[in-house]
Amino acid sequence: MPLNHAHDALTLSVAPMMDWTDSHCRVFHRLLAPHARLYTEMVHAQAVIHGDRDRLLGFDASEHPVALQLGGSDPADLAEASRIAEQWGYDEVNLNVGCPSDRVQAGRFGACLMKEPALVADCIAAMLAAVAIPVTVKCRLGVDEQEDYGAFRDFVDQVAATGCRTFFVHARKAWLQGLSPKENREVPPLRYEWAYQLKRERPQLDIAVNGGITTPEAVHEHLCHSDGVMLGRVAYHEPYVLHQVDAALWQQPLRSRADLLRAFQPYVQSQLDKGVALKHMARHVLGLFHGQPGGRMFRQILSAGAHRADADWRLIEQAIEATDLAAQRLHSESARASTSESAS
Repeated sequence: MPLNHAHDALTLSVAPMMDWTDSHCRVFHRLLAPHARLYTEMVHAQAVIHGDRDRLLGFDASEHPVALQLGGSDPADLAEASRIAEQWGYDEVNLNVGCPSDRVQAGRFGACLMKEPALVADCIAAMLAAVAIPVTVKCRLGVDEQEDYGAFRDFVDQVAATGCRTFFVHARKAWLQGLSPKENREVPPLRYEWAYQLKRERPQLDIAVNGGITTPEAVHEHLCHSDGVMLGRVAYHEPYVLHQVDAALWQQPLRSRADLLRAFQPYVQSQLDKGVALKHMARHVLGLFHGQPGGRMFRQILSAGAHRADADWRLIEQAIEATDLAAQRLHSESARASTSESAS
């Protein structure tokens, strides 16, 4: 990893993901990645202003550094929501200019704002004027027929002129019609070179790359050309990859999956004591043993049992033990097979 990344909070982050990166998820991710910057699910500015703030904004102190991602396109609303976020102790506010869903478009926010750089600049200027914490942008390369690097650079330039320094670039464009949000994460081709070129041409900006990054090796490669990497779905579906990346970047020893999960126990127990059902926390750990012997059994045990009203930490211990037994059985079978081959 390039030396200039060694202590930079931008180096590694976990993307905001709707229905996934709630507070329970972020506490677990903090255990996996002590150095990563964590993001909330997107929350509309109006919801922050008028909604249940305890439910929408509450977070655990262990999550720091943690950022609130806002959706919206009204500068005054976004400024007020940013002030509230700062009062609640968030370390950053981020404006979503990348979500292409129909519902988001109908509200005139998300990726459709890539077509309105002047409005985005007005929003960011208002947010920057309202708070002392960093204000950042998560965007795409463009939308629909936009196929020009110059247009992408001009968008960033117009927003950066407000004083915004940090851009998280999902290195795909988005189609506003004809593709689902899932397809918009897969169908448009990745063009990391646009993010790299932007960093070369605008070295004063902090540029983090997002989209399709799934291995520690890929993270290292991107960091040779950018200031940071934002991991998305791999951090959720295969969370041990997040731990591997964090450990590699900061040269820390890897912990076992079981150790990491047991480190989650005090938080889980505190939530159970408050009446929170186990299922709300267990769903975030289902992929921890992905690709490992017994990984499917681990997932099955939790999926089948976590919804029960009386489910508690013992279910997770049961799943860990079943996974350990499966690994031991596989090791024994491999040893026997090796002995047989040697004897023959």
